[in-house]
Amino acid sequence: MRCEQHPDTAGAHLLVVDDHPDIRQSLTVYLQRQGWRVLAAADAREADQLLARERIDLVVLDVMMPGEDGLSLCRRIAGTQTVPVILLTAMDRSSDKLAGFDSGADDYVVKPFDPPELVARIRTVLRRWSRIGAAAATRTPPALENRRRYRFDGWTLDLGRRELVDREGKPVALSGTEFRLLQVLVEHPGEVLSRDRLLDLVGDGEASSFDRSIDSQVSRLRKKLEPDPRHPGLLKTVWGNGYLFAPAVSASLASA
Repeated sequence: MRCEQHPDTAGAHLLVVDDHPDIRQSLTVYLQRQGWRVLAAADAREADQLLARERIDLVVLDVMMPGEDGLSLCRRIAGTQTVPVILLTAMDRSSDKLAGFDSGADDYVVKPFDPPELVARIRTVLRRWSRIGAAAATRTPPALENRRRYRFDGWTLDLGRRELVDREGKPVALSGTEFRLLQVLVEHPGEVLSRDRLLDLVGDGEASSFDRSIDSQVSRLRKKLEPDPRHPGLLKTVWGNGYLFAPAVSASLASA
């Protein structure tokens, strides 16, 4: 039975990565019946090939796979592409979930799962990413917004190039979520932002039932920004309240 497709997620192109043929095939067919285009891969190598040649809107990724596992593949996707990832795994401990979010995943579904629940999670993530893209496209004036450049403590965040450059002028790779988080922080310097507020601003508030995911994203960003992430000087924790971006931030427009 084909479910009625939501207009804001219709036509999305999904990639299912799972080494179990039965699971891969049944999940592919089920998701196709929801109105999505779906490709399937048995391992990280096949997934890389499909991601290189196809425009993928979301990846459903099994964690436990032979060869390169799902967490490693998720980290690579998060570091090189702006594609959301939902992890599938039989591991349900809090530490496992933290590892999943730390790898850059947008959501985490524990096996065995109810297929309609997975469909709902997929729609939620697609809608969230769609809203972020639409907001970026409709800011006023968009030409100026796309040229905005922020500088802090010797670092430069260029929104137009979607690039972070360190104090030595070297680009630093950021996942899509890390980039959005840092953009929120440089736009609210010196302001204490609660976890809920950060989730809302970054765009993850709707689906982040696992509220420590924002802590994981902050931890990953600190590893890229801070000389000593254990004693952060830029992105500080305000215990019981949230996080504070401490350095002075200047904004300018890049040359057209």
